[in-house]
Amino acid sequence: MKARIIFVLAILSTLGFGMTASAKPLSRIIAEMGLSPSDFEVASKTSRVLLTDGTPSVGKEMGWANGQTGSQGTIRITAVEGNCVRLEHDIQPQGKEASRGVRTRQCKDAEGNWVMAP
Repeated sequence: MKARIIFVLAILSTLGFGMTASAKPLSRIIAEMGLSPSDFEVASKTSRVLLTDGTPSVGKEMGWANGQTGSQGTIRITAVEGNCVRLEHDIQPQGKEASRGVRTRQCKDAEGNWVMAP
């Protein structure tokens, strides 16, 4: 649950929602993007698998699709910087022709867990 919330907040801040987003309920922001909470859950699980299945390396990517909603996407590692990676998310919400690109950064914490980082 914590990882999903962090993932959602990172995507929202990357898309430029900034301070105006805090005035809107999260459910409304997600709906405006065309994604459902289950889309975020599927994308978050895919990110975890991408980072924990072997050693993260530039170019490694995984696709995801939410059979319940029809939304889909691809997550690609674009940089490895010490114990951090930069990810590029190509997200296509169900019913939308254009995909949205989102960049995030995750780092390993002291316990070895991947967490979102600025």
